[in-house]
Amino acid sequence: MSGPAGRIACVLVRPQHPGNIGAAARALRTMGLARLALVAPQRFPDPEATALAAGAGALLETAPVHADLDAALAGCTLALGLSARRRGVALEELDPRAGAARAYAHAAAGGEVALLFGNERTGLENDELTRCHAMVRIPSVEDFGSLNLAQAVQVMAYELRLCALARQGVAEPAAADDEPPADLARMEAFFAHLWQVLDAIDFHKGRAPFTIERRLRRLFLRARPSQRELRILHGILADAGRMARLARGAGARE
Repeated sequence: MSGPAGRIACVLVRPQHPGNIGAAARALRTMGLARLALVAPQRFPDPEATALAAGAGALLETAPVHADLDAALAGCTLALGLSARRRGVALEELDPRAGAARAYAHAAAGGEVALLFGNERTGLENDELTRCHAMVRIPSVEDFGSLNLAQAVQVMAYELRLCALARQGVAEPAAADDEPPADLARMEAFFAHLWQVLDAIDFHKGRAPFTIERRLRRLFLRARPSQRELRILHGILADAGRMARLARGAGARE
């Protein structure tokens, strides 16, 4: 599938029930979406998934199955995480309409989008949400906010369908001269390098690194650096690491 809808993937993270996988495929197909991806599903493929797909079996047949979330996000430049609860992760919070509008606009501009849905029991974990640019919450009632996984997929698929219908007849924007943002796999490699160098220069000075790492993640994900800009940052970090090693060597000789 070409166009913006072809650049939006629904990613089910650690789904437990194969029926929900099939029902999610059906929800996507009815709204004109065709990309489903799975991360560490408990049971797949499975006859129950095929039965609940109800004619959308092609999405199941083409759905890649990844061992971890980082593999599923390779090539993605915008990730939105669906969560029923406000967690201890400071992320911009969107409702489904605003989330769908952002996802569709990003895809229309040529970006690759991932919508992340957590498993039926726990939803997305905090470390999974930290890989997202923003969080989407479906505004259910406070005393019964447990929406079925496939139903949550249907809500977002419907909102994306409204975006597609609103843009019918509107030409896709021409590619910008600026370089596109680096994908999330490259961002994760940059974060790993950054954490390593912060440790090497003793930046944390014995304090727990969690808070500063979380804030730095938010800063760089918001900045959306290009691949070339990441290479510059990697170069700076490499020099900082080299200077830290030289300083340690000089200190050992004194």
